Amino acid sequence: MALRNIRTYGDELLRKKSKPVEEINHRIKVLIKDMFETMYDADGVGLAAPQVGILKRIVVIDVGEGPIALINPEIISKEGSYIDVEGCLSVPGEQGEVERPEKVRVKALNEEGKEIEFEAEELFARAVCHEIDHLNGVLFVDKVLSKEE
Repeated sequence: MALRNIRTYGDELLRKKSKPVEEINHRIKVLIKDMFETMYDADGVGLAAPQVGILKRIVVIDVGEGPIALINPEIISKEGSYIDVEGCLSVPGEQGEVERPEKVRVKALNEEGKEIEFEAEELFARAVCHEIDHLNGVLFVDKVLSKEE
């Protein structure tokens, strides 16, 4: 396992759309392990592959309920909405209020290539939406309603 460099705001790669993972091989599994290690080292709760320079549809999340890796994640339904403060490892020192769904239903592949479907609420839902945005070249600063000082 290795720490990866986190790309920061202004890096063109963060604005590109990621490609689906076609095959879950050893390299993808190593990438996921490295992403977890990098996220924990940076005190984050989520990290998307583009943030470490890889344009693949992979995210890792741990909001305190245990780590989860999502490959080719899709939000299949959303419920409610609420506004809360977000930050991002790729936009250090910036925070702002962002509106997100209160609950989402997500479909993805796990590290073994098995399709999973689950519901995420509140912080977990916010993290999933935030990380999936990264896969589409969208940063939280694009959605900020008001900045936190």
